[in-house]
Amino acid sequence: MLGYIQYPQWLKPQIIPGLPLHWYGLMYIIAFGITYILFNYQARKEKLSLSKDDSMNYFFWVILSLLVGARLFATTIYDPSLEYLRKPWLIFWPFDSNFRLVGLAGMSYHGGVVGAVAGAFVYCKVKKVSFLKYADLTIAGIPLGYTFGRLGNFINGELWGRVTEKPWGMIFPRAKTFSLKEEWVGKMAERLGLFPSGGINRVNLPRHPSQLYEAFFEGIFLWAAIWFLFRKKKKYDGFLLGIYLIGYGIIRFIIEYVREPDAELGFLLSFGPGADQPYLFTSLMNISTGQILCLLMILFGIMTLFISKALYRKDQARLLDLQKKTRATRKFRKKIK
Repeated sequence: MLGYIQYPQWLKPQIIPGLPLHWYGLMYIIAFGITYILFNYQARKEKLSLSKDDSMNYFFWVILSLLVGARLFATTIYDPSLEYLRKPWLIFWPFDSNFRLVGLAGMSYHGGVVGAVAGAFVYCKVKKVSFLKYADLTIAGIPLGYTFGRLGNFINGELWGRVTEKPWGMIFPRAKTFSLKEEWVGKMAERLGLFPSGGINRVNLPRHPSQLYEAFFEGIFLWAAIWFLFRKKKKYDGFLLGIYLIGYGIIRFIIEYVREPDAELGFLLSFGPGADQPYLFTSLMNISTGQILCLLMILFGIMTLFISKALYRKDQARLLDLQKKTRATRKFRKKIK
């Protein structure tokens, strides 16, 4: 039995060949749709005075901010060539040099989070509604929607993981090939029975299907934990936002060890062997850019829990003080009568 899986050849990025309709874009629409539906479901359950126009406007600005943030991070933090900093007009330019519509290639999840949070915060301040309450209602559905975004990456055959000999390792057609002249490559190819024909001395090795790992653990698993467990334990607004930032950060940090870093970036911090081989897992001490951003997410998640809890206690103290004053006023009035 083969110790690897071939990437399904029938999977194509385009929904209809020849037309600019891609599965990845459709997955984004599905993700936003799921989050919107779950947001409104919770709003009805909590009997919030929120009209359809209000929720549509809220989501419009959050999604717009998310896309802007995702694109800005992808073209700055994840672009060491600095091309977009030299030519900033290309950041949101959807055409190639021949003026063919190719869309915006490259989005950063962490940038999307920053953009979405910033957009939601500004919207809630302008509309004078609770940012933390709206954030919790949104967060409760985001991981389930995120699942489809990672499935879109898988259909695109991109963001594959590092080389592996696990039986569920997958050979992605567009992944980097390796020279059989390298000793470790030759030995692995022999163990897996991978020897290209026609005198080709390069081989495509199996990779971790890290997109599917992320779709399940950062998507379905995290959503189920938030929706069925933490949502029921929520005592104050902002709790789910903090839990999400911490939970996603931890899960993504771990998965990054089997996901190949961007070729242009490699490891941001390297304290172990194999720093020049980001396509192999060689040390826990080799840290990617994504992992650093995940650590920041965890930090901000912890801060969110502390701040939101402090605000909740402050509101409770103010309410208790108001109740005491109200009871005192009633007693005084009774004495006068």
